Amino acid sequence: MPESARSDADAQQGARVGIVLVSHSQVLAQDTLNLARQLVSSVETDVAVAAGLPDGGLGTDSAAVAAAVERVAAVSSGVLVLVDLGSAVMSADAALELVAPEVAARTRISSSPFLEGMIGAYAAAGIGRDLDSVTAEAESAAATKAAQVSQLDRR
Repeated sequence: MPESARSDADAQQGARVGIVLVSHSQVLAQDTLNLARQLVSSVETDVAVAAGLPDGGLGTDSAAVAAAVERVAAVSSGVLVLVDLGSAVMSADAALELVAPEVAARTRISSSPFLEGMIGAYAAAGIGRDLDSVTAEAESAAATKAAQVSQLDRR
């Protein structure tokens, strides 16, 4: 059967969780992805970037986010969307209204910090964890950082 004719369920069998980075800045999103790939070089995770505006300006575009979610969903068992700022959350939410219901059902928008969440999610997805576990790993990043800072010796 040709690749394009495979069902969505067939395409997901054995696939790992993928990630979509939604940022106001193409540079920020690409550098975040590059850092994750360098720090967690022992694994590979499918990641799409939906960042900035077509003219190179700052902003987010729901249609671009939807397209990125669909690209990642086509090769992944689930999709975690990481967002940088408040209106990126709104763009990601609007994007889920634009994708097929079965894709939206296996997509999560994370409240994690953008960079730290990406590192945790990238590693968890890369070792084959499921969507709930990848989401939890990303979202634990803020608490982990807070615990590290609270233990600093304050002279």
